[in-house]
Amino acid sequence: MGWWLVNADTLAGGRFVVSALAETSACLRLLDAGAAAHPGERAWLDAHLAAYRRLLQREPVTAALLDAALGVTTKWTADFLTPPHPGVGAPTFHEELATVRRTPPERTHADLEVSLGRPLPAELRRPDVAGRLADLLEWVWTHTVEPDWERRRRVIEADAVARAGQLGGGGWAAALDDMCPGMRWLGDGRLQINVHDFPPRDISGARLLFVPVTPRAGWVAWEEPGLDRYVIVYPCAGPLAGVDAAAVPEALERLLGAARANILVLLATPLSTTQLVALTGQGLGSVGRHLKVLLGARLIDRRRAGRSVLYYRTDTGDTLVAAQTG
Repeated sequence: MGWWLVNADTLAGGRFVVSALAETSACLRLLDAGAAAHPGERAWLDAHLAAYRRLLQREPVTAALLDAALGVTTKWTADFLTPPHPGVGAPTFHEELATVRRTPPERTHADLEVSLGRPLPAELRRPDVAGRLADLLEWVWTHTVEPDWERRRRVIEADAVARAGQLGGGGWAAALDDMCPGMRWLGDGRLQINVHDFPPRDISGARLLFVPVTPRAGWVAWEEPGLDRYVIVYPCAGPLAGVDAAAVPEALERLLGAARANILVLLATPLSTTQLVALTGQGLGSVGRHLKVLLGARLIDRRRAGRSVLYYRTDTGDTLVAAQTG
């Protein structure tokens, strides 16, 4: 298994950040795999996969470089393709992408040999590796991510809020154990980051950053040289798969208030607090207060699903919404 040795100062300084580049890289992986984890991803792939594949058919060199960079055999992505978040500020997608574009050819070739697991073929030992793959990431961003970025960003931010709540309630072990498949706190300062047979790393004293993404993807990254930033990219707990906005009846708004009525309508599908925060744009505290009122009125109920609590409409809630809709 791969694990990191983490001291108390590094954990105490750990923080959650939003990265448009990480979201785009995760979407690139999803497009390349072409396999959906849930109906929401299936609809997204149906909308974009054909155009993505046509692009790669027109650019066979880029397609070959991407195959090498994604490390299908080694399970390791070329480091230059997933640079760590700077850890300060809120860089735009293009500011983050510039880091990829600036990668020197000798660095891209060395990284590709690691991800490919063998010497790089002569036809891929090109000076424009970084530029080609940066162009591909920019296409994925422009055509598939940016139009939906505000919703995605709300989901990402809501997940970070929920993780912070887990941290406050159960410490780092609770926040980390279900973050990624194969990740768990082993004790004695050891954080298992995956199930692969990678050598351990002592990251004591480094900055530890957590980057949520909405696709079911995850990876780790760190800064070379210097090794002062380590990043864990992990899938959001609530990607809002298959959830579509529904109209809120005016009469129901007058009865319950607009915000509370909106939540009741959304709970035709079981949703977590994290998902409701992302869907409604309301704060975590506001959503919690509305849920408490709706629970007290027996219009909704809740049940545990793994580590999450899902809320859903009761028969009484269904009847009320149906009466106001009809």
